Amino acid sequence: MTETPARTVTLVVVDDHPVVRDGLRGMFTAAPGFEVLGEAANGVDALAVVDELDPDVVLMDLRMPGGGGVAAIAELTRRGARSKVLVLTTYDTDSDTLPAIEAGATGYLLKDAPREELFAAVRAAADGRSVLSPAVASRLMTRVRTPAADPAENSLSAREREVLVLVARGTTNREIAAELFISEATVKTHLTHVFAKLGAKDRAAAVAVGYDRGILG
Repeated sequence: MTETPARTVTLVVVDDHPVVRDGLRGMFTAAPGFEVLGEAANGVDALAVVDELDPDVVLMDLRMPGGGGVAAIAELTRRGARSKVLVLTTYDTDSDTLPAIEAGATGYLLKDAPREELFAAVRAAADGRSVLSPAVASRLMTRVRTPAADPAENSLSAREREVLVLVARGTTNREIAAELFISEATVKTHLTHVFAKLGAKDRAAAVAVGYDRGILG
């Protein structure tokens, strides 16, 4: 006989794929002790939904058109939101995991996680406990134990690294501003600092130096 959970954990699901949202909603609705309050298709919409519904846990994808997960996590943290954010994504690279955790995510799981592991992770997140998939935990431990290959990487702030990553993906200043919830003028300031610290004359050169020095993976 399955033991009934002591309390119901409320969730908001944030993912740009409707099929994924439907699947997660169905899975949690069918399991005892969970209630899906709402959904969002990007980070910008997630902020409004979380503000309105105040869930215990936000299941957050990272790469979404119209507003990424990292920026949304950072904004929720800045606002002092009660909700805990559990990242659920297909990406486990340094450029995804580190910014998400630095932004304030409570946990980080990959979408291939078994259902029971996901249920346990959501309950742990609701209790304020950190949850990391084995692959992500190993990657973070390696990063912590390994000195940076080049001092220039350390000279970039977390936000400057975020901007450089988006530049490498071909994102315009306006799109970067929208994704990071900052002004275009602030984006240009960050880029000026990145160019100076990397000794680059333009965006393409900064990206090339970023890859060459391991800043972009």
